[in-house]
Amino acid sequence: MTKPQILSTEARSASVPDRALVFDACHAGVVLRAVLFVELVLGVMLMFAAGNPNDWLARLALLTGAVLPATLAWLLAACSLKRILQGAREPLQYAAGVGLGTLAGLLASALLMLVLPEGSEPRWIAGAASGALLSALLVAALALRARGRTPAATTARLTELQARIRPHFLFNSLNSAIALVRDDPAKAEALLEDLSDLFRHALVEQRDSATMADEVLLARHYLAIEQVRFGERMQVAWKLDPRADRARVPPLLLQPLVENAVKHGIEPSPLAGLIEVRTELRAARVVLTITNSLPPRSLAGPQATRGNGIAQKNVRERLRLLHDVDCDFSAGVREGRYRVRISIPAA
Repeated sequence: MTKPQILSTEARSASVPDRALVFDACHAGVVLRAVLFVELVLGVMLMFAAGNPNDWLARLALLTGAVLPATLAWLLAACSLKRILQGAREPLQYAAGVGLGTLAGLLASALLMLVLPEGSEPRWIAGAASGALLSALLVAALALRARGRTPAATTARLTELQARIRPHFLFNSLNSAIALVRDDPAKAEALLEDLSDLFRHALVEQRDSATMADEVLLARHYLAIEQVRFGERMQVAWKLDPRADRARVPPLLLQPLVENAVKHGIEPSPLAGLIEVRTELRAARVVLTITNSLPPRSLAGPQATRGNGIAQKNVRERLRLLHDVDCDFSAGVREGRYRVRISIPAA
């Protein structure tokens, strides 16, 4: 009999957590917010110089032609230097952000000179100062966002542990193992190993993200445990695309979703039910769907309860923390079955 390390951290004790990245400009949501922020500041400032709405619009269009490319250049440079900056101390990351902003301000001044009347003097100092100030504000905002990920992830983990690792699930699993010890020791051993892996992932591992392949493996452990309890009442279909395995997702994403499928689709029904887990690579995105059959209302027992949506809300919030606006989450009844659909970037 193999002896897995239950709740052991020996294999991971040597790992050192990555430094916090102050500004991660590689998200589409960050790009959108940065551009809107710069345009908003620019528009407010021009209200002091414009004589009327038409004049304000003309000035805004003129300056946007210089400021927008400079802003995008700042974001592109920050994204390109992401790996280098992540290894630096926070003060150096702030300095790099402000320095890039200064260069972006000089770039905006140079572009502005191309459209200003001849003889106009370049405002290099004003451009550099404006770029440095705006970049400092952007870096501060992104730093707050980066810091907000840690407490949010911790709260999410505590919520998951309360909602997912329920005492009765543990007791049912142990009772199933005890019942199998005499009749089928190998099956009892496999169940306990699945339970060990499940709790080790849930209680010990501290990661910002995991691969889709890791999450599928963890879900397999969970469903293997429940399969012992429900037997032929629970049928599981896996339709997995190997090309989707490397997609990054929040840790412990899939397990609470398949638990919901068991709790609301299999457990309250006296009839056999089906859970289907599908991953698929579509262009540059990975689509994950979890569907489960629903118990007939006339046959559902008293255990048929309506979920409170805590697990799904938790998953949705953690997806937004990892992928910002570049993710999609939907859930609801479709063609007589309950379906959860998640779409995320492939890389």
